[in-house]
Amino acid sequence: MAAPSKKFHILPHVTVFLLLASLPVFQAKDFEKGSESEHVQEVKSPSEAAKHPPAKNTPQATRPESLESTQSGKSRDHIYGTLNLRERKKATKDFKHRETVMKKTLQDLLAIYKSSIEPLEIAYRFSDLNKDALLESEIMAKPLILLLGPWSAGKTSMINYLLEIEDAPEKLHTGAEPTTSDFFIIQHGPKYKTVKGMQLVADQKNSFASLEKLGLHFLERLKGIELPSEILELVTIVDTPGILENRKQQERGYPFNEVIQWFLQRSSVIYLVFDPTKMEVGTELENIFNQLKGYDAKIKILLNKADTITQQELMKVYGALFWNLAPIVKSVEPPRVYIGSFWSKAKIDHPMYRLFLEEETALLVDLNQVVENQVENKVAYIRTHAYLVRLHALTVDSFMRTYENHKSLIFNNDKLWQEIVNEPDKFGVFQEVMVNTEMSIHDTPRAETYLHFFRINTLNIFARLKSHCTFFSGCAIDKISAAITKELPQLLAYLKENVSQGHCTKDTC
Repeated sequence: MAAPSKKFHILPHVTVFLLLASLPVFQAKDFEKGSESEHVQEVKSPSEAAKHPPAKNTPQATRPESLESTQSGKSRDHIYGTLNLRERKKATKDFKHRETVMKKTLQDLLAIYKSSIEPLEIAYRFSDLNKDALLESEIMAKPLILLLGPWSAGKTSMINYLLEIEDAPEKLHTGAEPTTSDFFIIQHGPKYKTVKGMQLVADQKNSFASLEKLGLHFLERLKGIELPSEILELVTIVDTPGILENRKQQERGYPFNEVIQWFLQRSSVIYLVFDPTKMEVGTELENIFNQLKGYDAKIKILLNKADTITQQELMKVYGALFWNLAPIVKSVEPPRVYIGSFWSKAKIDHPMYRLFLEEETALLVDLNQVVENQVENKVAYIRTHAYLVRLHALTVDSFMRTYENHKSLIFNNDKLWQEIVNEPDKFGVFQEVMVNTEMSIHDTPRAETYLHFFRINTLNIFARLKSHCTFFSGCAIDKISAAITKELPQLLAYLKENVSQGHCTKDTC
């Protein structure tokens, strides 16, 4: 195993301790030393299994019903149970009520966005400040599940397993060599269908329309797949190219880091998938780690193919993994780490097989919570988005007011405007916004941000905030403030009152 990269700085011991604290609890029985062949056995045939039934005290014999395995591999009962797929298919009264309330909440959320947030977003060109500005189609979109990691770590195999297409003609291609060179957006559809990237982004009502700005070379590497899967009725899955450390990022032919950033911001959960035999961290993976800063709450670590190594080797791999991940962990609570073999052809005779199945079920519980809480999370996200749009509008207005207060009636004022843009602190531009709006000093914009913004937007294309007021509709700034302080909190209260976001069954709690 390669030594950890020397590019990372050694963090305080408390960081490594917090990372180790996220380990699943290993019991003594998980590390009992078995025979030399115990961790390399394949699944027995039905006839062999009948001759040699498992002992009563083995983990396989005492495994809960939901974690049982078939003779051909892992059962899918725990997937259906944990994600409530059967209940959703039956369309029980409880789920019908939940769907009705959630749909109404999203419609109300979209109405608030259109009437109170979008007008200022367009008027002050918020998309030029933030390339990842919101599209209204994203409000109605399903949760986005993003898989990242080195090549051949098992990302695509995991997707095939979850969607139950491992042996189907429409399965995603897998192999020991790097197989995924494109971005695949996998969505629900009535039948199997592939869509080219250009077609995928052409529809402005599609939540992926803004990917078009990342260039034609990227769109050639973007593919859409539609499948009639029950899981895809709940989420959209994105499979990404495996990270290749022997290739420079620019050789991909498109802005790889910008593409990753686009998906990071919009994803509901980010699964970092690792192969225990490929723990080296190179330039490209390090760049992704740097981009992950700020998304700590979304990150989940998957140590895949854990049944291909011994228990002792697994603990060594944990140490290497935590060492490499330590630089991206800035929160008090470290990312959750799941270990296992995330496909149907797991080695069921592995001494830690029971633990791997329990870890897989825990991962599904976490995924189910993403589905259950999706509307609540979107309301919170839109409120944060509205806050940023309001701050931007107030900041542009402050620049304009400062210019009006200092401009000369005789001399050329171009030099004055450049001075205000280059040195806003000298003129108190940001301080005025903070004082007059009672916003937190920690939200003060950066001067460099607006230096770039005004390079691509001239002063004369904007109007003062007071110009965005009408007798009948009122002022746009008041409407967005009302959305932040009243309408969105009330919508969230309605949601919590009418549907239990923490709904669970005996399999999911």
